[in-house]
This record gives sequence, structure tokens and C-alpha cells, in this order.
Amino acid sequence: MTPTTAPNHNPPNKPPLPHGPSPADTPDGTAPAASPGAVTRSSGAKAVNGRDAQASGVVGAGSRVRGGSPSGTGGPAIAGARSSDAKAADGRDAGASGAVRRWGVLGGVVVVLGVLGAWFLGGGAWPAGLTVDLSTPLDAANTWVLDNRDTHPVFLYFLLHLSNTATDAVDAVYQLLAAMGWPGVLAAAVLFAWRAAGFDRRGARVAATALGAFAVCGLLGMWDATLLTIALMVVAVALAALLGVVIGLAAGLSDRVDRLLRPVLDTMQVLPAFAYLLPFVLVFGTGTPAALFCTVIYAAPPMARLTALGLRSADPGVLEASVSLGAGRRQRLWTARLPLARRQMLLGLNQTIMMALSMVVIAALVGAGGLGEEVYSALSTVDVGKALAAGIPIVLIAIWLDRTTAAAGDRLGAADSAPGGRAGLLHGRSAWALAAAGTLAATLVGLALGTRWPKGWTYDISAPVNRAQDWVVDHFSSGVPVVGGTEVWSEAFTVWLLNPLRDALQGLPWWALLLVVAVLARLVGTWRTALTATVALAATGVLGVWTQSLDTLSQVVAALAVTLVLGVLVGVACARLGWVERWLRPVLDTLQTLPQFVYLIPVVALFGVSRAAAIIAAVVYALPAVIRITTQGIREVDPAAMEAARSMGASPRQQLFQVQLPLARPALQLAVNQGVVLVLAVVVVGGLVGGGALGYDVVKGLSRGEMGVGVTAGLAIVCLGLVLDRLTQPTARTPKH
Repeated sequence: MTPTTAPNHNPPNKPPLPHGPSPADTPDGTAPAASPGAVTRSSGAKAVNGRDAQASGVVGAGSRVRGGSPSGTGGPAIAGARSSDAKAADGRDAGASGAVRRWGVLGGVVVVLGVLGAWFLGGGAWPAGLTVDLSTPLDAANTWVLDNRDTHPVFLYFLLHLSNTATDAVDAVYQLLAAMGWPGVLAAAVLFAWRAAGFDRRGARVAATALGAFAVCGLLGMWDATLLTIALMVVAVALAALLGVVIGLAAGLSDRVDRLLRPVLDTMQVLPAFAYLLPFVLVFGTGTPAALFCTVIYAAPPMARLTALGLRSADPGVLEASVSLGAGRRQRLWTARLPLARRQMLLGLNQTIMMALSMVVIAALVGAGGLGEEVYSALSTVDVGKALAAGIPIVLIAIWLDRTTAAAGDRLGAADSAPGGRAGLLHGRSAWALAAAGTLAATLVGLALGTRWPKGWTYDISAPVNRAQDWVVDHFSSGVPVVGGTEVWSEAFTVWLLNPLRDALQGLPWWALLLVVAVLARLVGTWRTALTATVALAATGVLGVWTQSLDTLSQVVAALAVTLVLGVLVGVACARLGWVERWLRPVLDTLQTLPQFVYLIPVVALFGVSRAAAIIAAVVYALPAVIRITTQGIREVDPAAMEAARSMGASPRQQLFQVQLPLARPALQLAVNQGVVLVLAVVVVGGLVGGGALGYDVVKGLSRGEMGVGVTAGLAIVCLGLVLDRLTQPTARTPKH
């Protein structure tokens, strides 16, 4: 999904949201959707540490028994240890017998339900009589919106004003950037990044990153598209941050509001990005307003969660001191709580920026324009060179924004811990004034030289990239000695894994698949978890997309299997071999800043348009999060437990499989959950490159204006996300007294 002492400023793109305290606190008793955010990883770390403490106690007791008396008789300590061991053994026996009884009861229920289902329901796919046609009313609603958009009072006096305001705001920012000219924009990006990171050596590196990012955008001929994307980002991030702060303040100051909002934010986290586009397109149509509003809603939750976290984790000593000084509720908020929450809020801003950039790119499907539209149009024509020319600026903008906000957060923490503030021309307000003056001077120079990026300073990489792609396809797609080639791998993966898995899921009777999901959900959670997962899967059949949903489910399961195998293996290597992590860290940092669309470009170049290409893109997208969470979980195993295992003569293999992996189980469970969420997000996007199933239906509905098809597929994707989340996120059972 971050160590508890210092937040990670390079989180995953479907980026990392924090969560509430425990599953028992949620209104429905189910576990919140996990994410690689600060709180989730912190709670995972606490769980790991708790398990480590228990394990170290057990290992320590065992080592004391071994090292007691040479004669074997021992003393009181040994007798006590043996007595405790006997009690522990009795407890384990009782727990085992209880587990056997539960499994027996559950097995009996499954057998009875299986026999009854086969007797009364037979086999086959989802019955047509149990479906509800939503396409017709949704298409009728879309038609009504188109016919009444210019006459109905709701549109004239409310929605139209929102739409016009959104369009005017984005246009105003774009016109301002265009009027500044390329020298002014370049100077503003460099100077303000330098100031945010501090006018020092590290700030200079961040400023160099900003300079390189914008220079490459211009050299690739994407200057105007970059300015439009930045304009959308500025407005979307400002609105999302404001909305997130308001929600976070309410949740951080009121336990009741926090309990009410938590399931809403959890559900929003599970939703794939595509699902946000559909309702806004239905109301606002295609264009800037729909793209802007869906981006704001998509990017606001991390700011809300981290603001609430910062307010709730404020130092009690400071709050007590403010109360003793006579500060009121509002004074404590402004003078104590908010200043103490600044670092968490800045981390939330970082997450909001990264999610907004990802969504702005995806919103190109509804006419948002900018770099996302360039990538989408290039992928539609399988023009890898043009797609790469637009994808590189997206990556560079993401890296620039991520490095700037991360450096600002670190500098803020250093300033908070310093004994006194620094003053001077390069610090405080004078530094911001200096950056503004430099931007103004560069803008005046740009007015003299010309505001548009010079055409002579551009280079078209489409032709050489396409030639390189043709060469790679000719030499690596097939006929490669020993390994075969990318085409051979893709075909083998499809024939030997993907097709059998899809056929097996679609061949099962519908009631049998519901029963399997219910049993699996009950094993990892409560009866309420099982009911939620079963109802969510059944909803895909009721929506009339049972076959497409199982096709998408097979792709998610296949991609998740590959992701977990590679992620756990590489995570273990990173945790045990420092040089492996040092080499992979910059690669993982880069991969975590890439928007979803960009992953499709090299995959299409190597594997063509196919379901396997969509799955490979999903694996590459989800892999960094799984690797980082696995590495963190294994490294946080209690050193005392490891030392005890080594002192008892355990080999490195035994230490890994008998100590580290069992004690890192909470982190591994979190890695599985995050792998599901991230894989599902890109498998759906893979509908653009031949993934088919629900992803293709969503893209078709958005591009052709068939809202019935698109919204139905989007709802089915939400249901699949809920099913997979419940199956992979264990829910704590309430103990019986």
C-alpha cells in the first residue's frame, strides 16, 4: 500500500489511502478496504509488531527451557516454563478442536447447499429471468438529459452554472499560462519548486528536475498539451484539497462524522477510476466539466483521510497545555491541532496531486484534452511512437510534482524539529517574493521573445520509435532461441492459464460460484462479509453481465497470481539483500509515479493488442506496491525473534519460512489486498488494448455515448471490486465471552 516513523512520499498511483482504527469500528462490522496509505501500513506494522512480540516470547521461553539444567531436572523457572507450555499446548488443542468443529459445520452446510442447488437449480449460466435491464432506462435518462439540458430549471439555474464555472476556471488558468510564455512557465516551475524544497542543495536538485521535465515537454512538441493538463490539474487539485480539508476537519473533530464517512471513503477507494466518469458524463456530457468534477471526487479522499488522521494524532500534551492556558475549541484548532497536522496534510496533498494527475489522463476518454487525449488517440491507432511522445511528459510531470511535495514535507518536518527558525533573503516570505520576482522577469522576457515554444526546438520521436518497435517485433516476438519471444509468451499465457481459468469460471453453475464465494468470504471474515461478497457477485448477474464479469474476474485472478509470485519473491530479496533494494529503489519510485495509461504503451509495443497485454500492464502497475509492502513487513519482524531463531541453529531458509513469513502475515495480507485493487484498475483500462469484457464495455459506452452499456459495466466493476476486497481483506471476528 509506509513506515510509521516517516511517511512514504512515493506511494502507488492508485494511490495509498489511510484507514480507520479497526474493522470492529465500522458500522457494518466489515473490514475497511485496505490501501498502501499511511494508516493502513501503520496498523499493519502494529499488527506485525504484536505478532513479533508474541513470537519472541514463545521463542524466548523455549530457549530458557533448553538452557536450564544440564541434568534435565531444572528449577522453578523451568517448571514454570513447562507449566506455561502445557497450558499453551492445551489452548492450542482446544483451538484446533474448535477449528475442526467449525470446518465440519461449514463443510456440512456446503454439502447440503450443493445437493439442494443441484436438485432445484440445475446448472448453466445466470438465469435470464433473474436479470434486470438497466440499459433501457439509462439510455432514456441520457436522452432526457440531452433534450432538457438547455431548458430544464435544474440545468439552467444550477448544473449549467457549475459547468460554466468549471470551464471558465480551467480556461482562465490555461490562458494565464499561455500568456506567461514558455520562459515564464519554465521559470515559475523551477523557482517555486526550488523554494518549496528550500533554497539549498536538495532544493537545487528538485529545481533541476522541474527544468528537465518542462524542457523535455517542449522538445517533444507537447508544450500546449502540457499546459492544458497543468491547467486541469491546478483547478482540480485546488478543489479536491479544499473539499478534502473540509471533510477531514469534520471527521477529525467528530467521532460520529468519522464513523459515517469511513464506509463512504472505503467504497470510493475500491471504485476503479473508470467508474467515476460515468455519472458525470450522464449529467454534464463529455468535455471539461465532467473531467474536472470526476477528478475532484476521485482525488479528495486521501486529503480527507490524512487531514482527519493529523487532527486525531495531535500530541495530547500540547492540547492539554493549550487547554490549561485557557484556549477555546476554535483557538485549539487553529493554534495547536492544525499546525501539528501540517505534515500529514502535506502528505495528503501529495496523494491528491498524484491521483488527480492519474484521473486527468483517464478523463481524456470524455474529452478532457491535454496529454491524456494525445495518448488515447495514439493508442486507438496503435501508434506507439506518438503515444510515447505524450506519455513521457506525463511521467515527467508526475515525478516533478512528487519530488516537489515530498521535499517540502521533509523540509517542513526539519523546520518543526529545529530549535529556531531561520531568517534571511532565502528563507520565509522573502524567498517566496524572490521566486515571484524571478517569474515576473522571465515572463517579461517571454513577451519579448515569443510566448509559444519555438518550433525549431522540437524533435519528433514518433518515426524512430515506430521503427524501433517494428525491429523489436520482428526480432523478439517469435523465433528467439530458448525463450521463444514475446508473442510465444503471450500465446502460451493465454492458452495455458487465461483461457482455462475463464472457461472454468464460466462453466461453473451460477449458484455453485456464489456458494464458493460465500465459503471463501466466511473463512477470511464474518458472516456479514460472506453475505456482502455473495450479494455483490450476484448483482453482476442481475445486471445482465454475468459472462463478461467472469471474464474480467479471470483476468484479475491471473494477473494477481503473477503479481503476488513476483512481488513476494522480489520483496523477500529486497528485505534480505540490501544491494537488491538499492538497485530497485529508483525503478520502483519511477513505476509508482506513472499514470495507468502510460503502462499500456510499452506493453502494446511488445505484446500487441490482446488480453495478455492488458494483464501484463496490470502486473507491472501493481508490482511496486506488493514489493514495497512485502519488504516492509519482513523487515519489521522483531529482531529478538530472529536472534532467538539464529541462536537455536535455524538456517536462513528456516528463518525465512518459519519466522519471517509467518510473522509478516498481516503485511502479506495487505499486499494481496492492494494487488487486487491495483490489478483491477488496470485490467479495466486494458479494454483499450484488447482486454475485452467489462473494460471494453465501459470504453465503448463512454466513447459512443451508450450510457446504458457503460454504466451497467461500471456498476459490475464496482461489484467485482467489492467481492475481491472482501475475499482478500480478513475481518476480525468479535470474541465471545
